Amino acid sequence: MSAIRRKALLGICSLLVTVVGVLAEALPSTAVTTPGSHASAAAPTAVASPNAYIALGDSYGAGPGIPTEMHSACQRSDHNYPSLVADALPFTSFRDATCSGASTDNMTGTQQTNPYTFVPPQFDALGPDARLVSVTIGGNDLGFANVAVTCAELSLLNPFGAPCKDHYTQGGTDALAAGIVALAPRVAAVLQGIHQRSPLAKVVVVGYLDILPVIGPGCPLSVPVAAGDVPYLRGVEEQLNRMLAAQANLNDATFVDTYSPSIGHDVCQPTGVRWIEGVVPTSPAAPLHPNVLGMQAAAAAVLSALH
Repeated sequence: MSAIRRKALLGICSLLVTVVGVLAEALPSTAVTTPGSHASAAAPTAVASPNAYIALGDSYGAGPGIPTEMHSACQRSDHNYPSLVADALPFTSFRDATCSGASTDNMTGTQQTNPYTFVPPQFDALGPDARLVSVTIGGNDLGFANVAVTCAELSLLNPFGAPCKDHYTQGGTDALAAGIVALAPRVAAVLQGIHQRSPLAKVVVVGYLDILPVIGPGCPLSVPVAAGDVPYLRGVEEQLNRMLAAQANLNDATFVDTYSPSIGHDVCQPTGVRWIEGVVPTSPAAPLHPNVLGMQAAAAAVLSALH
């Protein structure tokens, strides 16, 4: 590669790193308190209904950036997978508590989405009337947004190596793999808490869609990651999904695999094929998050698991 081309590539990657950093900081906290809204964004309240569906989880459930936004504090879309599932099934009540930026802590604790807004615990939406509960959780516990920024920054000086893998495995221990192991009992506690509050509900754990391609060096213009780090980060996501599947199996829940059907629809694919948007989205969605096609695919996977 010529010096001119290398300099141009580094300049583009530097710009993308800046975009990733800004968006990673903004995503969990871009909600604003609009006129007439309250400082505490109310969670859906459990009410008496014989057949309720309750959705819990983070931004991969909430669908930030996908029209139409129904809850500004949580950047929750009415075309996220829970809404699509609710539209397809004859529930008499649907309560969507998904919230961008949520972690396992926010199932039982409040979530601050900006300096002025606190969202109640998601478990407040649960109740004995629930017959289905879905949950997508874990990515924020691992700090995926920070990982994306770190890997993007490291890729600038070593775009063809694996600087991110080197960073997270220094000292002989894979920090991200260890984080997934440490997260398992927290996920188990979430599932047990759901069963305690909604004992008649079928519980489904919905996994994360494939973000990076199966083969090849990736696509630094869509997601600034060094070529050698693409398989490493893909492996981290696979480990997370395997852990979620294992905890679902151990805690009387059903795991919904959205990863396998999303292979070939990763962030590097063209518009109309990709289900995950890049750091500069070309379809309405938050960066590095599912677009409406991804949400439709996730909903289809949930419905298939229920039938």
